[in-house]
Parts: sequence; C-alpha cells; structure tokens
Amino acid sequence: MTVGGDILVLNAGSSSIKFALFDAKLNEKLSGIAAEIGGGGFLQIDDEKQATPFIDHRAALTGILKALEKRGVKPTELAAAAHRVVHGGRHLTRPVRITPEVTTEIAACSPLAPLHNPHNLAAILALAEAAPDLPQFASFDTSFHATNPEVATRFAIPRMQETQGIRRYGFHGLSYASLTESLPVVSKEKLPSRLLAFHLGNGASLCAIKNGKSIATTMGYSPLDGLTMGTRSGGIDANAVLKLVEENGLERTKAILNHESGLLGLSGGKSDMRKLMLDQSADSAFAIEHFCYWSLRHAGSLISALEGLDAIAFTGGIGENAIGVRARILRGLEWIGARMDPDANHRNGPRLHAKSSKIAIWVIKAEEEKMIATDALRLMND
Repeated sequence: MTVGGDILVLNAGSSSIKFALFDAKLNEKLSGIAAEIGGGGFLQIDDEKQATPFIDHRAALTGILKALEKRGVKPTELAAAAHRVVHGGRHLTRPVRITPEVTTEIAACSPLAPLHNPHNLAAILALAEAAPDLPQFASFDTSFHATNPEVATRFAIPRMQETQGIRRYGFHGLSYASLTESLPVVSKEKLPSRLLAFHLGNGASLCAIKNGKSIATTMGYSPLDGLTMGTRSGGIDANAVLKLVEENGLERTKAILNHESGLLGLSGGKSDMRKLMLDQSADSAFAIEHFCYWSLRHAGSLISALEGLDAIAFTGGIGENAIGVRARILRGLEWIGARMDPDANHRNGPRLHAKSSKIAIWVIKAEEEKMIATDALRLMND
C-alpha cells in the first residue's frame, strides 16, 4: 500500500498534548504543544505561541485541530493519526491499529498508568468523533521491554490474585526503539550487540539492549523506580514507603515520591538540571552527584545483565545536553574501558569516544514522535 497524506502524531500527557505532523517520507512538517490543560493554558505551533485556556484534554485536542485547519491541515485529509500510549500492559506489546477492542484494553491498563492512559484514550476518542473514518494507531511506551525475560520482570512475591499485574514493565520504550534505529544511521555501523542506553531527562532510565532487544531496564511496575529523577525518588525500600504511608497517608505519600523527591527534594527546590549546574550551592552539587552515582550503580547492574559491553548511547534532554553529567558518568565507567574525548563531549557528539576507548560512546537525539509515525507507516504498509 502506498501511503498518501500526512500523519498526525499525538502525545497526551497529564497536563499537555504534544503533537507533530509528518509527511509520508517521515519528514517533520510542524510540531507544537497544547499545555497547562486545566489551568491558564497556551497553544504553540513551531515558534507561534498563543495563550489559550483548555478546560480538559478534549478541549485541547479541539483547539489543536482548529489551529491545524487554519494552516490547511484538515483531519479528514490526513492519512492517519498515531498516538503515544504509556501503558500497554501484558497484551499490547507492539504497535497496533486502534479498534474497539484495543481501546478497551487501553482503558483496562489505566490503573497501571492513571496519569497518562486516560488522557491518551481521551485524545483517541475525541479524534474518532472529529474524523470517524481516520485510521488511528497506537505505540506503547512499555512494549519495547516485552522481550525482557520473566526473571527480569517477576517480583519475588507469591502468585496470588492480588499480585496479578504487579510486575516490572519498564518505560521510555519509544525512546529506546528510536535509538536502535537512529544509532546505525549516525554511526554508519551496525547496531552494537551489547548496548547500554541512558535516557536521561526529567524522567530517567537505563536499558540493556542485546542484539536490538531490551533484556533489562531500570523502571519497573511504574516510572517511579530506578534512577534519581527530576521529581521522582527512584528506587526506595518498600518498607520505607510503607512507613511514609503510615505517617503521611497514601495520597500524601504518592505526592512526595512522585512530585517532591528526586533532584527537587535533594536540592531544596530545583528539578531542572540546567539550573542545578549553574547553582554553586552544596545541595545542588549533591543532587547532581546523586543523579550520576545512581546512574552508575544501575549501569553496573545492566552491564552484568548484558555480560559485557560494546557501546553506550545517551539520549533525552539531560543525556543530549548536560556535558558535565555525561563526563561524570563516563569517568565512572572507565573501569570497563570507556574513554571519552573531552572536545567531542563539549560539542555534544554525536561521537564521544576517544581513539583509545574500548567502548563506543554516542549521543543520539530522542525522536519519539518520529518513531510513533514510523510505527504507523509500517502498519499501513503491511
């Protein structure tokens, strides 16, 4: 099948909808965001920004479609719409065309991602009302990790009714899938057999990729586990969580661990790595060191899962731009033969490894929206 027309990619978050338009050759034609949904609100397309209040995600999607129509992009003339859905659970483990059965399954996964799946679903249903004949597709943030062996995903808890669905899923899968496609293009070499990928941003995780497939990752049942993040605690002893619940209650503990911890909690108020690196305070320095230290601790674990290492790749906002963070992490990996070229690191790559390095090191741009469009195009061409 030859695809004509453009593909609209929608990425609905808890208080925003990011969007991008791609042509049939996967060239990005425009991108934007409807942000602060439920608050003041604004709509931005490329460099044009306009204050626009949105009461909910349905209103935000309506605003996006109207803005696109003013630019000559009508929903009825699109080739397809493609959505990022955070959680696919056990059953949605690959990109799919959206059907009533798929929407039911996405809804069933909402308890696993209550801040995301309902909004992902709202965008799907609202677009179906606006353009009933428009094919819609979904790509899942969890699906890249469906190749993890059971020993990596199973918690050591009994097989009881209450524990069904309590397992490690992993996230940032679209970023890692994109990285595996982009790295060979950038390096002009085949994908390394044993690749350690660092997705470092406000949300952060690592992934062990063996022969192109995820075999282990640091996020678990939810995106809270693993590394120190912008506002999330990362890994924390379950009994410590129970103690927090005992002292603060369930809802307050959720807020503490998801929105008040990580870099924000350690620094006393800063979650943005750029601001932390400009601040000379001891608290900010400690927060950065905590971020790097636990990235290294988890890296050692994933290198063991890979049984060695051929290459490292950094992606995400911090991974692509934070020169000092990359340098600190790579110093901590010199024991495995990684050697960084400081000048290349200051240029943000894409190649970071020195000639003497036994490990290839790369910086790869995160292109999740393009990956979602790619998934949709492949399904349309099947």
